[in-house]
Amino acid sequence: MTPKRPAGADAIPKPVEGTAPLPSETSPLYAALDLGTNSCRMLIARPEGDQFAVVDSFSKSVQLGAGLEGTGRLSRASMGRTVQALRICQQKLKRHNVQNMRLVATEACRRAKNAKDFMRYVRRETGLKLEIIEPKEEARLAAISCAPLVGRDTDQLLIVDIGGGSTELVWVDLSPVAHAERRQAIMQLRRNLDKGPKDSRSARVVDWISVPLGVATLRDQYDDVDDDAARFALMSCAFEEHLAAFKPYDLDHSRTGFQVIGTSGTVTTVAASHLGLKRYDRTKVDGLALTSDQIEAVIRDYLSLGPEGRRSDPRIGKDRQALIMSGAAILQALMRCWPTDKLSVADRGLREGLLYSLMSIDGVLVEKAE
Repeated sequence: MTPKRPAGADAIPKPVEGTAPLPSETSPLYAALDLGTNSCRMLIARPEGDQFAVVDSFSKSVQLGAGLEGTGRLSRASMGRTVQALRICQQKLKRHNVQNMRLVATEACRRAKNAKDFMRYVRRETGLKLEIIEPKEEARLAAISCAPLVGRDTDQLLIVDIGGGSTELVWVDLSPVAHAERRQAIMQLRRNLDKGPKDSRSARVVDWISVPLGVATLRDQYDDVDDDAARFALMSCAFEEHLAAFKPYDLDHSRTGFQVIGTSGTVTTVAASHLGLKRYDRTKVDGLALTSDQIEAVIRDYLSLGPEGRRSDPRIGKDRQALIMSGAAILQALMRCWPTDKLSVADRGLREGLLYSLMSIDGVLVEKAE
């Protein structure tokens, strides 16, 4: 006879939250939560000039999309891990009494057949109402997050956001915008990424694309290839095939006035490896400029290390080693299409884009005088 399970065996243990003192209330707090294919991340911040100051944060690998590629559904285990993380987020929001927030889910929830059931589960267990956003909105928010890194002399801008389940690319023409206003123009990208008229004095989206391949989904598709180098080559070529639908793919752009900004764990890890950092330092990575040759050198080093070498390399880290080669394959494909003298590294993403967008709508960001 099968033994009966004890009462409460399905219950998820309640997280214990710290009791650090609350910051003094000088301005309203805003929160942004990004539930992706691999991670659950949240920022709580308050506006400070034309930027924001982080008051509290949370980041946890939940692997929500584990097994999704094969079943088309979110697994019971992955949903349980995610709810556990979201409970901590809910406690932080309650503790800081945050009223202005936007909580979003991306590719894994877009693709899962049981996503609606999962959203109801999250609401019941945590009280949080998550919004599953479309790829277009994810691309817009990724672009907004990178606004502070846009150069004054940038005429053509390519923003690349390599996620766990998808990769978003946005090409923006800034040439009609006054140099001093180009960063602000990115912040004001329209919600539907309207491409707008060519003679507009605002930023014009030339094209955007959401490729349904990220570091987790691309790795899963080629997980059965044993040879490390062959698997990497296949992943890189497979990703490039998806770029043919992107209008600027075949365009010949001058490197003068052309800027590429990459935002993802892959890009920041490659930057940290280039710098030889044994302990990650955001202040050294965010805004760093990498050339195509420097990126290629890091990728060659990763390949020479092999799976075991990458696993023990402190520059990569245990959490990133399983995904770094699929991310590097995406990055290599992008560099083949658009070789650049400089790729700007952004240690920022959807959460920052959400915060900038919320604060911009409320008019609480104050532009600094030039």
